[in-house]
Amino acid sequence: MTPLLALLGAALCSLTASAEVVPLANFDLQAMAGKWYLIGFATNAQWFVTRKATMKMGTAMLTPTAEGDLDLSYSSLSSDGSCWRKNNVAKKTDVPGQFTYVCQRYGSVNDMRVVDAKYDEYALVHTTKKKNGEISTVTKLYGRGEEVGANVMEKFRQLASEAGTLPENIVFLPKNAECPAA
Repeated sequence: MTPLLALLGAALCSLTASAEVVPLANFDLQAMAGKWYLIGFATNAQWFVTRKATMKMGTAMLTPTAEGDLDLSYSSLSSDGSCWRKNNVAKKTDVPGQFTYVCQRYGSVNDMRVVDAKYDEYALVHTTKKKNGEISTVTKLYGRGEEVGANVMEKFRQLASEAGTLPENIVFLPKNAECPAA
């Protein structure tokens, strides 16, 4: 019984931490536009735990729409030379810097928040995912280049930890060649 209570307590703490993640004040949608490198990734989700050793840096193209939404286009070059791609349109909410979308590939309902950004250098994004009654969080560190400073890496680690991610599930992805244009 004790391990079950500990697990439930950890789950509640994780949910509480996620609920308190506040989007960046004075969020600027247009400044998010363009190419970003996915440098850091953090989550306790089981799929990640089993695949984190093989994940590599990918790129994201973020394109604001006329309606104020954000078109998200991800790609990552696989070791076999193929490209893994994913596209979603994140719908704006009443809170600047907060978006929602249903992942077309996996069917999860996502609450995405841009938590911190120096638009010409880095962005920290926190997402709460819900699917089949299960909730998980993902924290991502994006950079305009393939590297960011140690202070930004520490901000990422801190945000992921506050969201309940175990230290071993907070990773910095190895550099990778880019996918050719689609």
